[in-house]
Amino acid sequence: MTWSSGGRRVLRKIRFLLPESTSWTGSRGSRRFPESPPATRFPPRFPVVEGVLRCGSNLVRTHPQGYWPLRHRWPPAIEKLGVVSMDSTQLERGTLEGKDRDELTTIATALGGKPGSRARKAEIVDLILDLAGGGNGSVSDGGRSANAGAAAAPVADDAPAGDVSVSDADEEPPAEWEVAAAAEEGTTSDASTDTDSDTASDQKPSGGDGRGRNQQNRQGQGGQNRDRQGGQHSEAEPGNRRRRRRGRERDHQGPEEPWDGEPVDVEGHLDLRDEGYGFLRTSGYKPSKKDAYVSVKQVRQFGLRRGDHLVGASRPANRSEKNPALLRIDKVNDQDPDKAKDRPRFEDLTPLFPDEKLRMEIDGDPTNMTARIVDLLSPIGKGQRGMIVSPPKAGKTTIMKSIVRSIETNHPEVKLIVLLVDERPEEVTDMRRWLQRGEVVGSTFDRPSDEHTHLAEVTIERAKRMVEYGEDVVIVLDGITRLSRAYNLAAPATGRIMSGGVDSGALYPPKRFFGAARNLEEGGSLTILATALVDTGSKMDEVIFEEFKGTGNMELRLDRRIAERRIYPAIDVDASSTRHEELLFERKQLNQVWKLRRVLNGLANDNDNGAAAGLELLIDRLKTFNDNEEFLVEIAKGPAMGA
Repeated sequence: MTWSSGGRRVLRKIRFLLPESTSWTGSRGSRRFPESPPATRFPPRFPVVEGVLRCGSNLVRTHPQGYWPLRHRWPPAIEKLGVVSMDSTQLERGTLEGKDRDELTTIATALGGKPGSRARKAEIVDLILDLAGGGNGSVSDGGRSANAGAAAAPVADDAPAGDVSVSDADEEPPAEWEVAAAAEEGTTSDASTDTDSDTASDQKPSGGDGRGRNQQNRQGQGGQNRDRQGGQHSEAEPGNRRRRRRGRERDHQGPEEPWDGEPVDVEGHLDLRDEGYGFLRTSGYKPSKKDAYVSVKQVRQFGLRRGDHLVGASRPANRSEKNPALLRIDKVNDQDPDKAKDRPRFEDLTPLFPDEKLRMEIDGDPTNMTARIVDLLSPIGKGQRGMIVSPPKAGKTTIMKSIVRSIETNHPEVKLIVLLVDERPEEVTDMRRWLQRGEVVGSTFDRPSDEHTHLAEVTIERAKRMVEYGEDVVIVLDGITRLSRAYNLAAPATGRIMSGGVDSGALYPPKRFFGAARNLEEGGSLTILATALVDTGSKMDEVIFEEFKGTGNMELRLDRRIAERRIYPAIDVDASSTRHEELLFERKQLNQVWKLRRVLNGLANDNDNGAAAGLELLIDRLKTFNDNEEFLVEIAKGPAMGA
């Protein structure tokens, strides 16, 4: 049996599978086994398999007198690469030319030769015929001839009999069954060991780097891929295979030259993948070619999380890379990188009811009725989880713009993010121009649903990271209905479909997004104000609203009938409210607000116009006072506002 690659472990694994008086030759010597293994340990012999086999990472050629136990499951993974007759008369040129280059390379390697990485197909055929004694030929690759490869077997044959000595650094420690097999074999002489070592060193490839056979095989495959890419072989190949080889050719273009240029300053938000690595989004929250790659080592070293704001330096991408790579991290969320590991996790913080009011009324602007009515009927606190329920064309966008302007004016310490999902492009532009210091994250309706969900997840993770440092964050989402629709399209189907065509599993991600709003006992808060569509005629929108109806602790409802009468803001004063509003008002103001609600509710019940009559009266009375405090004082004086 001819063994082509060398290695002590493979010899020990193979030799017990051979019959009595079977000899083998290897690159480091030859040996004849005097006896067959015990019958109790091995199964009966089966018909011979002639050809090339892979035993572990080594190529093996079977001998015509050798037998291989096909039905015996032996520790090394045996893979039949291709049946090749060992008779040189059957290795005809016409038969070999009908095989592809991979098969020819395998045959030549099994015969003891080593085709060059740039060898052509015809040259490999000549090498095989030369090795088998059926012809003459040579394969050149940097001065290496086929005769040199063919001379490996005679050198091994001339070596004295004995065990093969291989450096322990190039192989794994033997298994228990291998140690037992070695004990049965017996010890070898020192002279044969020295001779085998000298032979092995003579056959060691040039370079002397000590790398194993697997790496040499991979390098040889890379050279073959370059040959195919360069068109040096004559056979035409399918397009898919050619494209795959082009990709492999790029992966085997040789070692990359070390980069010694100046680092490029980079800053952005970290978007982590499930595999552990991530990308630093330098152009907002959307992927771009300028994003820097963040390795798993850097993520673990600094305890990075998705949504972290990083400042550091990167290097340009190599020819085999798509993105630049992050070299160093200078700051994590404007803090020292070493402190990132010590911060608490958002999920471990204690949520509380909102107890600090976000004042909407702007001093010096008594005409802003939206802000003043919201402060009176549906106050918003830090950590609020509020819903703006609106039918189409009821002034929802105008109310959102009024709320974000009030937050920017009255609470500059709050971090404001406006998230527009599946929105019209002109609405995104208008909101960007409306904000003064806040951040707009928008995904238009002409983008795929995967982009909508990705932006929402990155945005909420970014907000969580800021809250972990004790900051107050407000997210205004427009809207929760369209976000749920996007998840319904992008999320994998669970098979449980609710009425309206909503998958039951598609509602969990938007609920997780909306449920992140909370006021934290340890400091910091996350406020989410999301819009929800109703009365659209869609059963899906109705199901989505009903699922989110009980999750919020504040609701601001708009009325289409009031909007049709051109009364703005079209707020339904009876349906709008806030849970535990006593935590946001002083005791004296709370009694006055309750008195105001009783008056407005009475007007709505006594009048055919419903909520419109009470809203008209409220707007008229608010115009006569400069601020809400004066208005509440006036309410406390009389039983009714009209007095």
